[in-house]
Amino acid sequence: MLENVTRFVATLEGFAPLLLQGVWVTLKLALLSLLLGLIFGLLGAGAKLSRVRAWRVSAQAYTTLIRGVPDLVLMLLIFYGVQTAVSRLTAVMGWAYLEIDPLTAGVLTLGFIYGAYFTETFRGALLAVPRGQAQAAKALGMRPSQSFIYITFAQMMRFALPGLGNNWMVLLKATALVSIIGLADLVKVAQVAGKSSQQLLSFLLLAGFIYLLLSSASNAVLRWLERRYGGAEREAQR
Repeated sequence: MLENVTRFVATLEGFAPLLLQGVWVTLKLALLSLLLGLIFGLLGAGAKLSRVRAWRVSAQAYTTLIRGVPDLVLMLLIFYGVQTAVSRLTAVMGWAYLEIDPLTAGVLTLGFIYGAYFTETFRGALLAVPRGQAQAAKALGMRPSQSFIYITFAQMMRFALPGLGNNWMVLLKATALVSIIGLADLVKVAQVAGKSSQQLLSFLLLAGFIYLLLSSASNAVLRWLERRYGGAEREAQR
């Protein structure tokens, strides 16, 4: 047992730079996907609460589609489908060939997918904010954008944080799916290192442990955010 551990540690030293690069790619993928998902979520929530029926129907179709199709299928569809569409467009327009790299495809896919879940989270949070707040802001002469940024957003986040936190944790783990389209993320690097050294199980266990560390760090940040917004709410009620 000790001999196997010693051999793995010696092997790990050679793959450490590659593993660190894989961790960085995973974090970059997760954070960029989160940013895009939040944008989709805010737009989707606004569309669902819009008075325009076409916007509401479109947002409902979006969330229904995402919840009904597996993430892996959507990822393959976007990676290969969008690449095919872009290739045909560039050929018709006479432009240079444009290839969508795995990182871009992964960000687009995960952002699009989790934007649907963020849509429902933001929608519920917006409905939980008393309407009197926006009416009071309007009475004070604030523009809708100012009312949202300075009044609605902070209160909305207090209600949205638990749902956003849960979705972030799932999104972080879902980054592992992108390895199937060739992205050199943590899982892909662990597979390559494991197969090259014939210690696949050890490297996959290490990858799982790193994901656990990332999740634990995320939990700490989320608890801090909940205390921050919860404290702001308590100050406002005094």
